[in-house]
Amino acid sequence: MKKTIVTLSTALIVPLMLASCGSNEMKQASSAPQQIHDCVFPNTNVGAPGWICDEPVPGVAVSAVGIAEPSKAGMSFQKDMAAASARGQLAEQMKVQVGKMVKKYLATTGVGKSETVDAAASSTLKTITSEKLVASRIYKSRTGPNGRLFVLVGLDPDNKARAVQEAVSTSMKNDRALWQQFKAKQSFDEMAAEISQQ
Repeated sequence: MKKTIVTLSTALIVPLMLASCGSNEMKQASSAPQQIHDCVFPNTNVGAPGWICDEPVPGVAVSAVGIAEPSKAGMSFQKDMAAASARGQLAEQMKVQVGKMVKKYLATTGVGKSETVDAAASSTLKTITSEKLVASRIYKSRTGPNGRLFVLVGLDPDNKARAVQEAVSTSMKNDRALWQQFKAKQSFDEMAAEISQQ
């Protein structure tokens, strides 16, 4: 009888001790300070990879992050939507960068008035669209805690230079009169190559 009482009391005391230890650990865990992340998924406190917060990625010259909401159409559809969004942003970034490159090149060559330089830059920018960035590709993707899909789309340095050169060359050939005001002696392709190296 004594053995049964001792065994029974042991069986009741051990779970109570374990439960009290568990609640102490939970109290300690909840009172510990929350970890601070350099980058978090939008509208959360959940840590995210740096590229989601526009940190540079080695080997990618220019990049953009696209986001797609969860969809019943599936992950493939979500990825296509996020990539399309990123390519649109990538085209806008390229327009800004190429516009600066063209203006810098034309200003340093010392030809044309400032409004002519602006017109030439504007002509080049019209040729850059998300459809023209065919060499861009998805480098990374990650699903966030709320089901949104994030993708990083970019161009490596060689493909960026090619895209710039093609845009400049195309705009020059489409607006020959404007470009001939700048460098009559130099071919369109030579000018485009110089601008793409800026």
